Amino acid sequence: MLILASKSPRRKELLSLITEDFIIKTADVDETLPAKITPWEAVEYLSQIKAEPFKSDEDIVIGADTVVAVDGTILGKPSDRENAFAMLKMLSGKEHSVFTGVTVIKGEKSSTFSVETRVKFFDLSNEEINAYLDTGEPFDKAGGYGIQGKGSLLIEKINGDYFNVVGLPISALNRCLEDFK
Repeated sequence: MLILASKSPRRKELLSLITEDFIIKTADVDETLPAKITPWEAVEYLSQIKAEPFKSDEDIVIGADTVVAVDGTILGKPSDRENAFAMLKMLSGKEHSVFTGVTVIKGEKSSTFSVETRVKFFDLSNEEINAYLDTGEPFDKAGGYGIQGKGSLLIEKINGDYFNVVGLPISALNRCLEDFK
């Protein structure tokens, strides 16, 4: 059985591009990051701790985590409207990185990797940011935006894997899964 250790509807939708034959399981894990951790170390660490609770000899488990990083600062999901506004203001007119870490485990075999995509926002006015916040879309997404929705209107360009920004680098994951079959 293939298990996706994530409650993200976006990851569920993306994994279904590879296979429809999987189930979702999630566990409450402590997502507190060690001090001075880099964004790619953070997503790889988080993907591992999300996958580990379901490790077994029979099942292939996929854990994943995504963060947005700008100027060395990791941006998680906004805690409220004010925090979301501050994040989007920080991203305005700048290029930032989106990192997704993925861990695949079956028995004692494990593979962890991360993918980085560079995203550049247009210069955003306060009115544009507030209009986007009014959609309600930013509040459950790393960095306070969703590239697959109305957040796409904020983006000038991307360099890298689009699906990585959505939350799961499916082409890299598909290649990794080949080693587990």
